[in-house]
Parts: sequence; structure tokens; C-alpha cells
Amino acid sequence: MLTAESLLVKRGTQTVLQGVSLALRPGEVLGVLGPNGAGKSTLLGALNGDLPLSAGAASLDGRPLSAWRGTDRARRLAVLPQSSTLNFAFTVEAVVGFGRLPHDSGRQRDGEIVAAALEAADAAHLAGRSYLALSGGERQRVHLARVLAQLWPGGAEQVLLLDEPTSALDPLHQHTTLHAVREFANRGAAVLVILHDLNLAARYCDRLLLLHQGRPQLQGTPDEVLRAEPLRAVFGLDVLVQRHPERGHPLIIAR
Repeated sequence: MLTAESLLVKRGTQTVLQGVSLALRPGEVLGVLGPNGAGKSTLLGALNGDLPLSAGAASLDGRPLSAWRGTDRARRLAVLPQSSTLNFAFTVEAVVGFGRLPHDSGRQRDGEIVAAALEAADAAHLAGRSYLALSGGERQRVHLARVLAQLWPGGAEQVLLLDEPTSALDPLHQHTTLHAVREFANRGAAVLVILHDLNLAARYCDRLLLLHQGRPQLQGTPDEVLRAEPLRAVFGLDVLVQRHPERGHPLIIAR
């Protein structure tokens, strides 16, 4: 399990994240919400060890992240950033195959896992193409397949961190992507996903963390977090909160 206790992150003298504590639970999807500049990506960087902490601690299975060997940690923890700087004409299979580098499972098994991860990310039809020939949304789905392949087949010891995985996607692929994430959690993995769409968060997340100006405002179920008053306070947006007519989760409608 990945846990954070009273995280404090500073850039110079400026505090950019403060007072965040959480535990990622096996089989659950924790959604992180907040306006631009709220500290969402900073939180992800603190949780994966990329950003130094001024105070607090992040640990995996009770051990500080810094105590984990790189390969061992990569077998347990995978991160999908907002964007990739990859700029070489690798095939799609090669890009997804990068996720298998921490493993010693052999070429045949790695090929099977790459194919399965592409299928899970609704990107199997992209196999054989050059990465550079893909659209932004297609590249995003290929990178989702890469991090799925890194942790494949998933389980209670796996942690997946995703930074806005739906940002470049059309509505259909926003849902297929989050369905794939939900299915991966159903296998036992703990997932944290940063989202901007409140209704996608309501549908696919078990718990939500609402950030504002680098501080946690609310943490709980979608019913507990997605309420008109805290959403107005954090986003400055007047909303109606109703029930989805078929699924029953909160449905957010801007006034």
C-alpha cells in the first residue's frame, strides 16, 4: 500500500502542497480533483518520489520510497505523466514494451503482455504503427498500455498513478480509458487518478480528494465530496447536484 503522511512540498520559499495524508487501498480508485494550480501534479510527484519533501513522508508497504531499489519499485509502482517527451519513431509495441524493462519475464511472455495491455487500453488496432504517426489521443492510450504492461496483470501489491489520462481524449475514449483503469483496480491494484471532469470522477472513482491552493479540502466518497457548497468554494462554480438516473452516482450540472 502507498501511503502519505502530512506531505509538505516547497519550491524555494513558496509552499505548493501542505497537509496531505492519504492511503491508496488495493482494489480502489482514488480520484484527485481541484482547479489548475491546486497541487494535483505536485502530489503525484511527491507520491512517486520525483519531488523532494520538506516534511512528511511517502512510503510503499511501510518503507520510504527512497529505500526501494529502482527496479523493485518499478515492479510495484507505475506512473503515467500528463505528457511524454518521447520523440523517436518506435513502433507502438516497442513503446508499450518499455513497461516490461523492470521484469525478466522473457521475450515471448513480454509480447503476450504487450498485446494484452494494448487490448485493455483499447489500442490494439494501433499495433505496428509508428508512435510519431499517432494523434495525441492515440499516444495517450499507448502510454496507458505501457504503464498497464509495467504492472501486468495487476494485483494487491501494485500501485498505478495517473495524471490526467483523459485530457487529450474524445468522450468515447475518456470512458474506455477510465473503464480500463477501473478494471485494473478490480484486479486488486490501488489506483490514483487526477481528473478535471467531475462527472467522470463520480462514475469511476471509489473515493475523491479535493485540493485547493495546495491543501486538502475534502476526502471521501463521491457523495461526500461532490456537493454544491464545496464545489463552489473550490472551483467558483455554481452547480446542481442530482442523481444519475441509471447508475445513481452524483451528476454535476453547471447552472
